[in-house]
Amino acid sequence: MPFVLYLLALAVFAQGTSEFMLSGLVSDIAADMEVSVPAAGSLTSAFAVGMIVGAPSMAVLSLRWSRRRALLGFLVTFLLAHVVGALTTSYAVLLGTRVVGALANAGFLAVALATATGLVAPDAKGRATSILLGGTTLACVAGVPGGALLGQLWGWRAAFWAVALLSVPAVIAIARAVPADSPTATDTGTSTSTKTGAGAARTELRALRSPRLLLTLLLGALVNGATFCAFTYLEPLATHVTGIDDAWMPALLALFGLGSSVGVALGGRFADTRPVPLLVGSTVALLAGWTALALTAGNPVAMVALAFIQGLLSFAVGSTLISQALYAATGAPTLAGGFATAALNLGAAVGPWAGGQAIASGLGYRSPLWVSALLVTLALTTAGVALLARRRRQGRKIALNI
Repeated sequence: MPFVLYLLALAVFAQGTSEFMLSGLVSDIAADMEVSVPAAGSLTSAFAVGMIVGAPSMAVLSLRWSRRRALLGFLVTFLLAHVVGALTTSYAVLLGTRVVGALANAGFLAVALATATGLVAPDAKGRATSILLGGTTLACVAGVPGGALLGQLWGWRAAFWAVALLSVPAVIAIARAVPADSPTATDTGTSTSTKTGAGAARTELRALRSPRLLLTLLLGALVNGATFCAFTYLEPLATHVTGIDDAWMPALLALFGLGSSVGVALGGRFADTRPVPLLVGSTVALLAGWTALALTAGNPVAMVALAFIQGLLSFAVGSTLISQALYAATGAPTLAGGFATAALNLGAAVGPWAGGQAIASGLGYRSPLWVSALLVTLALTTAGVALLARRRRQGRKIALNI
């Protein structure tokens, strides 16, 4: 794998830390900003909304620029948003910085996915994606618990400063190591580097009409919604229901992140060769895991074990779905990455919102887990219905040919 992929993963690490770190800071932010826990949790949803809007729109905008210019522009904007977030005393301003940071993150990830998959062989998209998303899982292993620890020692603002500082070496590395342009060939043999602006956007949009792609994006939104619904409220669940001391929360978050790292590695190993068995088996196990955690959340042993297992399953499924979206739209490398990012973050926006609504309705801190189980059930049902519909269409074609 090209070394530049690991440099891109460094930037994704900083961005993933920002996206996930609020899971360990929700209570502190709520107290400091004098808002409710669900309101503090909505900062995660705000970030996800920015990703949803930004992924396709920023992907289209980036077609006018070289890959290096786009990556640097998005990453610098992301860095500055976190400086403002660390300084503000206004919840509204903090909310705004989450949206701006997410817009920049979305654009960066869309271009990075196109760059990564364009630098490897056509049948290695899963491996390239897993390396890039390895930055996200490293954020879960080290960045998120590190942010929680910084929050405990010096307040939640220290975590925002840390993300800004993490972005600096990534900016330098990309400026020096990423080529000014990294063409990605489309199915028609036309490089996106030879078309810019509206022409390139129209070319890629025409390649996004695949039913397989639309189904993959929908499943990604549902599964990621389940992941973020539970993960956003893991800290209040663990401290109020399980009885885990605040001092142990960084370790619990790191365990979830370690599981996610293993899950992405598994996804990278099998996504190119056996994606369907991996997706079916892991999604069924994911449903069983969220249900089991909802029932046993009061047990510290069950909480610790399932935090690792659910992190593994969630990211194995999520990373595999991203690679399958890129396979389903090889003629639209940049926009496919953008729409995959948007779909996953649609789930990341709806999930925490739905979990927050369940808590606000008085259903308790276990309720987001039941919402997660429901979302995974919807994903399995949708996949099953799509499979039956496909088999019926194939049956009709065979009958007509006879």
